[in-house]
Amino acid sequence: MAHIIDGKAIAASARLDIAQRGQAFFEKTGIRPGLAVVIVGEDPASKVYVRNKKKGCEEAGFYSEVHEMPAETTMDELLSKIDELKNNEKIHGILVQLPLPKHLDEKAVIDAIPTEKDVDAFHPVNTGKIMIGDYNFLPCTPAGVMKMLEYEKIDVSGKECVVIGRSNIVGKPMAMLLLHANGTVTVCHSRTKDLAEVTRRADILVVAIGKANFVTADMVKEGAVVIDVGMNRNAEGKLCGDVDFEGVKEKASAITPVPGGVGVMTITMLLENTLRAAELAANR
Repeated sequence: MAHIIDGKAIAASARLDIAQRGQAFFEKTGIRPGLAVVIVGEDPASKVYVRNKKKGCEEAGFYSEVHEMPAETTMDELLSKIDELKNNEKIHGILVQLPLPKHLDEKAVIDAIPTEKDVDAFHPVNTGKIMIGDYNFLPCTPAGVMKMLEYEKIDVSGKECVVIGRSNIVGKPMAMLLLHANGTVTVCHSRTKDLAEVTRRADILVVAIGKANFVTADMVKEGAVVIDVGMNRNAEGKLCGDVDFEGVKEKASAITPVPGGVGVMTITMLLENTLRAAELAANR
């Protein structure tokens, strides 16, 4: 029976540390780390995320702003809002909540955020820095996964690591971070042949594909560590991950639940990045 990795407990411990460091930074410099979140439209899931980000900032003693813009916002209006935040000295991190309404160019929006305020680490310059292992910010979800492994004292070095999913937000940076930690990494996706054969080799399996209960016990090696990044709703409308938790927990040595696993770590790492951005700005 697997050890359940408690994301809530790990996040609480990490957030306490961030809040204390943020307070020490404020006492030394008179600067509160500041985060601005821009949300366009009325996507219900995005609104929940944004609310949680604001709450996380408040609890950490950070300064925060939420800018809600209507769904019909034009590209010019959105870029002008980013420009305004770019020049605001109280704001160290700028985050535009994705997905954006279809008529807006996501790539151009990400490119418009200055690299030193890109606390999502989505800007091409920041993703390039992650590739070479010389970075200021890490994408929040993969960074949260690494934090959990570190907290649980799960050593990645020399382990066979399999990532299912190749998105720019989770899959690709996740593979890079595991590689930097000396894991041997395989990335699987929709075109992978004999997926179960590959996943059964994994000592550490990270699943980020957005399909409810996709990974079943027969796809998992006995004693593997299984990290479920998925956030879906099943037929009953209940939150669930990409992994069949009940089946897989009988076989894995450790597993993250959904909810209460990776999800709570994502905002924690956003706070970490915001504090880092404020420290870098103060040094400049």
